[in-house]
Amino acid sequence: MSGLKREGDPAHRLDALRGTTPPRPHDARAIAALAANPGCARRALMDGAGLDKDAAARHLGFPAPFGQSPFAITRGNAFEALVKADGCAELLRMLRELLRLPVAEVAYHDVQNVGENTDARTGAHLRHAHTRSLIDRAARGEDDAGTLYDHPLLALTIAGHTAFLEPDVVAFQLGGRFHIVEIKSFAVIDGQAEPSAVAAAARQAAVYVLALRALLEELGHDPLRVSHDVVLVCPENFANRPAASLVDVRRQLAVLRRQLARMTTLDRLMAGLPEDLTFDLRPGEDGRPTRPVAELADAVRRTTARYAPECLSTCDLCFFCRDEARQEGASDLLGRQVRDELGGVASVAEALGLADGTRDPAEGQEEIARLLRNAERLRRECLGSV
Repeated sequence: MSGLKREGDPAHRLDALRGTTPPRPHDARAIAALAANPGCARRALMDGAGLDKDAAARHLGFPAPFGQSPFAITRGNAFEALVKADGCAELLRMLRELLRLPVAEVAYHDVQNVGENTDARTGAHLRHAHTRSLIDRAARGEDDAGTLYDHPLLALTIAGHTAFLEPDVVAFQLGGRFHIVEIKSFAVIDGQAEPSAVAAAARQAAVYVLALRALLEELGHDPLRVSHDVVLVCPENFANRPAASLVDVRRQLAVLRRQLARMTTLDRLMAGLPEDLTFDLRPGEDGRPTRPVAELADAVRRTTARYAPECLSTCDLCFFCRDEARQEGASDLLGRQVRDELGGVASVAEALGLADGTRDPAEGQEEIARLLRNAERLRRECLGSV
């Protein structure tokens, strides 16, 4: 009876928020996106409840065009196959060069096909159990332990739900430590890659680092044996030749830990919500939502969002939240740096009023009001001298 969800407990409340649809499982991309905007209560609640934000956004009339094109997916799969060909021979070459370690003999384990003849849920549990066994043997230093693990399956608990995560490769016996290997198909030109793409890859790799550290700790090993330096493999210049580099994900790990800890204490965020609040789409027999759009929009607006322009590349509800911020004239539209510098000034109109003196600062706004008025004075002086 202890496993039952009782009315009033956080798990029951999250189920009520989600409504009649089953919880959507978290993948590494979704978990990584949490680190992109850790201060958004709306996202924390929806992800904690396992809500399908894409379906909600589409029903609200604000679909987000996420997802890779078929061409990009095909290119990515072809590049990953090249890196992993012949038992990851090309990857091993790069690891030897990058880490300057003599990896003479290699034991390669392909975990991807474990449990393939069972249903998806059973197969996931079998793959995860096999991964646990392989990682445990490696950490214990057994002679038959592997060096490269292709598509192992890790697990991470997110707000009471288990998310299964599949890194591209886990490498071991590199200085006695585990390294997450992330294979991406965006190009590195003259040693430089698109910063936003690298940042997204770092956030995703940090999820795998966190999951593998949790597994080691669960098995009784030192979690810090998982390196915070992940191996990022990308095509070099305009050829398809892979090149590897190390990316330090300590900052992404710190943000991710804070956000996941926040999701495990969602009861604090739910405390101020109306008891009858739900994001239920009320799908009909054909699976299509039947809930009135205005009613759902009102329910979503009862939660606090922290919109930023970066949300446009990470969150399914980005267009809805941007429209909401525009209607409110929120300073969030100006970007996180401007919003943070404005402190407690929530709207553009409020900032302009403080700047031109037509609005008196509230308690705690005296300093930002002085700075805004100085900026306005300098602006007028500059315009007057033109």
